[in-house]
Amino acid sequence: MNIFDKITASYQLKLPFAVYRKPKANGISGFFMNDDDVVYTTDFCESGFVFAPFNADEKAILFSLDKAEFVTEKLVEDHFDFENNNIKDDEKSKEHHITIVKKAIQQIATSNLQKVVISRKEMVDITYFDLLLTYKKLLKSYPNAFVSVWFHPKIGMWLGATPETLLQIENKSFKTMSLAGTQVYQSKKEIIWKSKELEEQQLVTDFIENQLANISSNLKIDKTETIKAGNLLHLRTKVEGVLYENAYLKSLIRALHPTPAVCGLPRNTSKKFILENENYHRSFYTGFLGELNINKKSALFVNLRCMEIEENQASIYVGGGITKDSNAEKEWLETVSKSKTMKKVL
Repeated sequence: MNIFDKITASYQLKLPFAVYRKPKANGISGFFMNDDDVVYTTDFCESGFVFAPFNADEKAILFSLDKAEFVTEKLVEDHFDFENNNIKDDEKSKEHHITIVKKAIQQIATSNLQKVVISRKEMVDITYFDLLLTYKKLLKSYPNAFVSVWFHPKIGMWLGATPETLLQIENKSFKTMSLAGTQVYQSKKEIIWKSKELEEQQLVTDFIENQLANISSNLKIDKTETIKAGNLLHLRTKVEGVLYENAYLKSLIRALHPTPAVCGLPRNTSKKFILENENYHRSFYTGFLGELNINKKSALFVNLRCMEIEENQASIYVGGGITKDSNAEKEWLETVSKSKTMKKVL
């Protein structure tokens, strides 16, 4: 039984599983659980697959390696054609989103708030959902992303293709990144980043550097580069270092999550604005997921470009960073571009 057969069998039996392919990898891995207990982790010292929400005050779910069948195999590419879909943009939420963005810009102008990430949930009706086909489309479409499907009968189902690494750590050596700025990829057009995106990227990088200063050494920050994720371009700066002997994985996670790329700056101020103004619960969107302490390594990714499946409806989560130079209409259009990542495969 290959990994896709195991997905089908577990889903039919309503047993939890997490299946994923790391960026640019040719292998695929999965945790398949034998019971539907809900197990949480608070100190991140166990081994397994972790799925954590945006709000660090809420609990992270663990698929424990001790209780899982852990499978890794080579990924054989499927060949199929994509049908054109005609899923329309959610105009109903446009006015609401623009209102919140304008409020955020006003707050940035009159307080110590420097940046806040405003997101929305777009509901899409799906008459028929084919789990395997949808996941295989994600794998084929986004080779540079962490492409995952996560299911627990008591929690729900999430699929995603995220371009953002939260953290990779082996023993005490770690790598992370700051990711900010978005523009639509156009093959023949020269890539030019405006001051708004460059400043937003620098804010994220500076935050990470400051957060890591007290728990790590040998901090190295690379030059900022442009990366492609689906139909979008982003600015990325790689960061690496060594965790102090008296520091633990939990302290590193808490230092980084949620990053300004998904929350804002200052972190507590922006988080408060989000919880008071977005008018919906982010749940696992902009949380993180991935391998935890497998052979002394952890590989965690920010849960972006994702959707939640509930019966005949998909909830697509999208957002963007707001700074003093933001334009509310353009920020709306950025979320529309990001929603096409998931709409393409539905």
